[in-house]
Parts: sequence; structure tokens; C-alpha cells
Amino acid sequence: MTKIYQGSCLCEGIRYEIHGELGDIIQCHCQRCRKASGSAYATNAVIAAADFKLIQGQFLLKKYQSTPITQRFFCMECGSPIYSLKQDMPEIYRLRIGTLDTPITQKPTMHIFTAHKAEWDDIDDALPQYANRPE
Repeated sequence: MTKIYQGSCLCEGIRYEIHGELGDIIQCHCQRCRKASGSAYATNAVIAAADFKLIQGQFLLKKYQSTPITQRFFCMECGSPIYSLKQDMPEIYRLRIGTLDTPITQKPTMHIFTAHKAEWDDIDDALPQYANRPE
């Protein structure tokens, strides 16, 4: 049986479902993710783009080209980041885990781009840390 996850933005104008599994949950400390999340890091899980179903609010989903190959999708009403994708890998989305409404038991597996982490943030867990993106 396929797992179904549900999620939404802060204003609940956008609602989505994921019909499939969540990949590893990764905490990214790069400057772009920090700015996009407004926090010390963004917490993302890789999902198959084909598993993502927008249920409500298609007209609210706006994209921003943050790098030549990266697009970030967010709610234009409340600003909640929903997912990002790299144009060279359109079959994969990086879902912002904080938008999930379905409880999950999965935990983060690593920190990436720690060489770029906020100077005011301390990483206090035992998860593996990578200065950049691991190979």
C-alpha cells in the first residue's frame, strides 16, 4: 500500500498530497536555504516529482529562480516555501518538511553545507555533518 502524506502552507490556501515515500530528511545550512527559510537551515526531503499532487491553490503557487538551475516554489499569499527543484533533475523535488500536516516518524539524517552555516547557530546533535554536499 502506498503511503499518502498531506501538507499545506501557513494560510492553507495551498494543499498537496504525496503518494509515495519521503527520501532522507536533510538539514541544509547554505545561505540560500537560510534566506528561503528565514532560519538557521532548511529541512528538506527528496521526493519523486510524480508523487506530488497539488490538491488546492494552484493559482497561489509561485516560483522564484534562485540560481540558474534552481527554482523555489512558495505560496504567494503567506510566503510558505513548499518545494524546490533543480532544472537538471526535474523528476526530483526537495520538499520543505515543515509544510507536512501528516505526522512522520522519520528523523533527519545529516547536515549539509555546514561550512556556510550561520555563525550564531550551534549544531548540537550527533548527525553527520558535511562542509558541502556529500558525493
